[in-house]
Amino acid sequence: MSQQPAISSKFDRVLIGIYILLVATGLTAIFAATYKEGDPIMQSFLRFGTDYSKQFYFFIGGLILGFLILLTDSKFFAATANLGYAIGIFCLLLVFPFHSNIKGTESIIKLGSFNFQPAEFCKIFVALALAKYLSLPETDFTKTRSQLIAAGIVLFPAALTILQSETGLALVFFSFFIVMFREGLPAIILWVGFAFAALFVSSIIIEPDKLAIALTAIAVLLIYIFRRQIKRKRRILINIILLWALCVGIQRFAVPFIFKNVLQKHQIERIYNLFGKDNPYEEGVVITDQASSKKAKESGSSYNVRQSKIAIGSGRIWGKGLLKATQTRYDFVPEQRTDFIFCTVGEGFGFAGSVVLLLLYLFLLFRIVTIAERQRSTFSRCYAYGVASAFFFHIAINISMTVGLAPVIGIPLPFISYGGASLLTFTVLLAILIRLDADRQMVLR
Repeated sequence: MSQQPAISSKFDRVLIGIYILLVATGLTAIFAATYKEGDPIMQSFLRFGTDYSKQFYFFIGGLILGFLILLTDSKFFAATANLGYAIGIFCLLLVFPFHSNIKGTESIIKLGSFNFQPAEFCKIFVALALAKYLSLPETDFTKTRSQLIAAGIVLFPAALTILQSETGLALVFFSFFIVMFREGLPAIILWVGFAFAALFVSSIIIEPDKLAIALTAIAVLLIYIFRRQIKRKRRILINIILLWALCVGIQRFAVPFIFKNVLQKHQIERIYNLFGKDNPYEEGVVITDQASSKKAKESGSSYNVRQSKIAIGSGRIWGKGLLKATQTRYDFVPEQRTDFIFCTVGEGFGFAGSVVLLLLYLFLLFRIVTIAERQRSTFSRCYAYGVASAFFFHIAINISMTVGLAPVIGIPLPFISYGGASLLTFTVLLAILIRLDADRQMVLR
């Protein structure tokens, strides 16, 4: 009689191996950034008194949690997806009466010595709920109603997170739109998103009156190009005029509203610093000359990015070596163990180490997409793309902001940055994916 293969043989060992390598890299980076000379290494790892020891224990907790998930019936995740989403929303609502203001964010509930951030864990519930909805037999994603419901599943927790002064983490939820595009969301929506982003950036780097004139000139040029078609169809002219009015309205009213009522002061400074501009929304501060403007920039939020660039550049090709870095060992880089952990890797292990880490992340994303495409179940495929989207957003934005290509929005680098909530969240996301993939021949709803 042929024996059934052990369930462990169904688990994607490649993905598990990448996970172990990334967590080990993260522990090494946190150790390199926070180890105090003279401390006994083994004892400091075991006493739960250092950042790297805490991260190590969170890793052990993540392994235990991941093992329990792997033992769970894969049908459980589809069956409880909506319940999990409801619990996640409930936890987000609990933040408003019970939050603690920590480092400018009001999205954290303090439980003794531990901080609980529901928005971090809510990514798991949103990925499952979106996959659940898209896999329902009655969901026709070619219909506008279905597209709006799917968007609502993503945007509702994002809106709650923005209200908790956690705009950076809220943006992560928008990455789930990638799942919708995979399932047939019209590409025009993607182009509209890119157009809004381009208009948003243009509103920062171009003076308002000049931008309005440029938009008007573009509208006139379009009318001239389509003049023959306009003679036959007046609707084209109306559409161009409406599009011009919408763009000018966004530039004149929507963008200032976002800066004044949605983004916080430090976030506005980071965005304007990215483009080398002074913050026009800062009240009570008047820049009188070029010297004072330069001094304000040097003492502002651009300091983090500047120090990060210095640290990464000083690593050169092969790096300075473990515990031999200067910028990150002596706290020149703020948040070097969390948001700016990549500069610790760059200084200690150089360009070569940074490239290896990036290739490891690229392999991780490629593996997740490969797993997604081999699923029979729409639920499993959509969930896998949700995981890939969240990872991609975190990796791309975090590394871009450490090298000055994106504004600093304060999101961690998966498995590398210090933080128990982040490590556990990404571990659970991967563990559920591995469990669903083990039953990839099963159709889940």
